[in-house]
Amino acid sequence: MTGGSRGIGAAVVQDLTSRGYEVFALSRSGNSNVGTAVACDVSNELELMQACASILSHGPVSLLVNNAGAYSARRSAELSAEEYNRIINLNATSMMVASRELYPCMRDQGGGLIINMGSFFDRLGVAGSVAYCASKAAVGALTRCLAVEWALDNIYVINVAPGYVETDLSSAYLEDDENRKWLNARIPIGRPAQPSEVATVVGQIVESGGALLTGQTVYMDGAHSINQ
Repeated sequence: MTGGSRGIGAAVVQDLTSRGYEVFALSRSGNSNVGTAVACDVSNELELMQACASILSHGPVSLLVNNAGAYSARRSAELSAEEYNRIINLNATSMMVASRELYPCMRDQGGGLIINMGSFFDRLGVAGSVAYCASKAAVGALTRCLAVEWALDNIYVINVAPGYVETDLSSAYLEDDENRKWLNARIPIGRPAQPSEVATVVGQIVESGGALLTGQTVYMDGAHSINQ
């Protein structure tokens, strides 16, 4: 589990642990209240490769949840290639690396499941969010390609794409009364999601095995992205 120390990641670790899974939670801080914490900057390819190898030394891995990510708000005319690439690398490239590193183990043991954490921003045009939106669109493409490549290995790859979720990353935005009022009016169910709700969906997919969902993007935004 990458990005497992807080927010959605911590909720997913909690949910999977409650279902009986042994979870290794990767994060820069190396903190995790539940599961086995592993310090790793997933945007560093070598560091991520070493973390995967270390986890595999404990035994085979049947599930990977790629959750680590970041958001950067900057107008495109002011966006440097360095910042753009940083977001792409963390939000999308790290998913490819982790999946690649665990693929041989999953293949050799007869199958596995990879869940990538995307966003409904993958199909929106959001001012000041080009790097984030592009990275999440890349997550969808990565999911589809790996699903097609690895289906005969019984490895299933699914993209879970939430809308707004109440986490520490969104707290500053949501604490503004005007922002909250506008957002609640835009989301048909009248509120953003809680991390535990996203975690429950991830857990349900894990329990189902995910075969018929492989390659798909599962949007869970309370109908926000289709609201006209």
